[in-house]
Amino acid sequence: MNVRLLIDAIVKQTTVLIAQIATSGGLRAPLAHVAGQVFIDLTRELENQGVPARVRADMFGMALRTYQRHTQRLAQSRTDRGRTLWEAVFGYLEENSVVTREKLFRRFRHDDEGSLRGVLRDLTDSGLVFASGSGQSSAYRIATPDEVGKMQRSGDSSGVEAFVWSAVYREPGATAERLAAATGLDKTAVETALASLAEAGRVEGTQAPEGITYRSRELVLGLEDPTGWEASVLDHYTALVKTIAQKLSVDQKASLSDEVGGSTYHFTLFRGHPLEAEVLGELRRFRERMTALRARVDRVTADHPPQAERIRVDAYYGQCVLEEDDASQDI
Repeated sequence: MNVRLLIDAIVKQTTVLIAQIATSGGLRAPLAHVAGQVFIDLTRELENQGVPARVRADMFGMALRTYQRHTQRLAQSRTDRGRTLWEAVFGYLEENSVVTREKLFRRFRHDDEGSLRGVLRDLTDSGLVFASGSGQSSAYRIATPDEVGKMQRSGDSSGVEAFVWSAVYREPGATAERLAAATGLDKTAVETALASLAEAGRVEGTQAPEGITYRSRELVLGLEDPTGWEASVLDHYTALVKTIAQKLSVDQKASLSDEVGGSTYHFTLFRGHPLEAEVLGELRRFRERMTALRARVDRVTADHPPQAERIRVDAYYGQCVLEEDDASQDI
């Protein structure tokens, strides 16, 4: 298959997922930073895989100098070199009690105005900055630690804990700073969640030269728990991406003896079909089967001494049911 066609299709499906998450439950999550963030993250991942800068530029269809300028523009503020625009604006607001919109835009006049508006929206939407007034007379100030704490306590703290727990499980040995970067959460929020998770015995902290590092032996997100759905979605999506990436790096063919891979099956049936219950009940049976298997593995593991070499298996199952009319079936 043409790799470009595959990439385009995956990007399209990913944008569908992002749009669904951004509007779930009536939300309208800010997306101003997404395009730039995708470019930066993709660039960093290509760099991590050893792709030279000149080749990365060519992959994006840019001359090397244009690519470097674009990367630098997205990665840091033009006004405050060496810092991202987000960091620069937040730092400036920290240094000043109250700043008007006019003064703020004058201070960062060398930066893209659309990017600056996006940063301000992100800071106010996250509750880190308070805004009052309208137009050029709008004023901004940093939320106090007490105000941030109250907002976090009144919000979905258990959801944040689940999100951080998921990050610890995926990145064993990470510090609070690294977890904050991985989750996009404020470091204070991450540390608060880590303290609660450690008290509950879900994560373990170990003193290391770079600071306290965290690990989690397991990640169990309850089926009936209404909180932490964000962590569940991310965990499922991450497992899927890792599986595809690992499969592509080893072998692009599938076989019955595979230890890494996945399979997708499509069933077309009608309501009242003799096998309807069997097909639709597969998700429930998978959950029951894997929950029982995990309990058995935990019991057997507890009876054996710790091993130097371990393997971790991420297994997932997804099921989607679409109602189709006669017209859609003919397409």
